[in-house]
Amino acid sequence: MAASTKIGLLIPLFTSNADFIIASQYISSIKGYEGHTLKKCIKTANQYILLVNWKDLDSHEIGFRKSKAYLKWKEIQYSYYDPFPTVEHYETVFEKDNNNSLIQKPLF
Repeated sequence: MAASTKIGLLIPLFTSNADFIIASQYISSIKGYEGHTLKKCIKTANQYILLVNWKDLDSHEIGFRKSKAYLKWKEIQYSYYDPFPTVEHYETVFEKDNNNSLIQKPLF
């Protein structure tokens, strides 16, 4: 089973749902894209986290970041970032849902 990579961006300012929906079509067009979620912070105003699931790291770093779709994403999204978010890459090591599906990998 190929390792799925999650890309996490802590976004300090985000104000346009319409722009995010438009930008979403560009990121979702890339090979290796597996989905994304935008979550709003309950306690801190204008604080969001964007989690993007990729098949692997190269799908994000090469497939997306070196594509024309990324340039369009950047054009729409970058004006909302203040300051620019830190991009981190994570691999799922444990996940359980209500259907008793379980993903577990060694932590160390």
